[in-house]
Amino acid sequence: MFAQVVLFDGFDPLDAIGPYETLLAGGMRAELVTAEGPREVESGIGISLRATARLDPERDGLVLVPGAAAREEDEILVLLAKAATTLAEPMRRALDRRGLTVATVCGGSLALAMAGLLGGRTATTNHLGLEVLASYGVTAVPARIVVDGDLVTASGVTSGVDLGLWLVERESGSRKAFEVEQVFAHERRGTVWSAA
Repeated sequence: MFAQVVLFDGFDPLDAIGPYETLLAGGMRAELVTAEGPREVESGIGISLRATARLDPERDGLVLVPGAAAREEDEILVLLAKAATTLAEPMRRALDRRGLTVATVCGGSLALAMAGLLGGRTATTNHLGLEVLASYGVTAVPARIVVDGDLVTASGVTSGVDLGLWLVERESGSRKAFEVEQVFAHERRGTVWSAA
């Protein structure tokens, strides 16, 4: 599977790199992308990463949207609203595409909800944002990972590694996911809740 990890100004580095590195360790290919194309992207806490390609919603595999980080908590929703504007069109196309899974970590689901893309779906986000997520017509579930068909969302910032492991298990089996757990010295935790 090929994974596109979406960066935007103000992204949370752990939300992006946790699943990115987990997917790579699981034998998948991954690339950092933006809606605009290759560029340096500054996180909300001053760490920059280089996106090497433009987000391609027509490509099979996985598109993963991280949440935002900021030095002041009240800035996070502002950053997510800006990301929602930038990502609305390509992520609408991604969610409409068969053969493509959309995943989010932490506030990534809030950005998609703010863009009007998750109404009527089931998702999770950081526990602090569950009420905001629900205000956009999303059935907000306080689980570690929520699976709603081709939409897979993970709750808090550290859940990105668990999300990556769940995706490795789905694609390559439990033995491979267990190998990655051993390499990372990380034991998955929390509930994987399914809308099905």
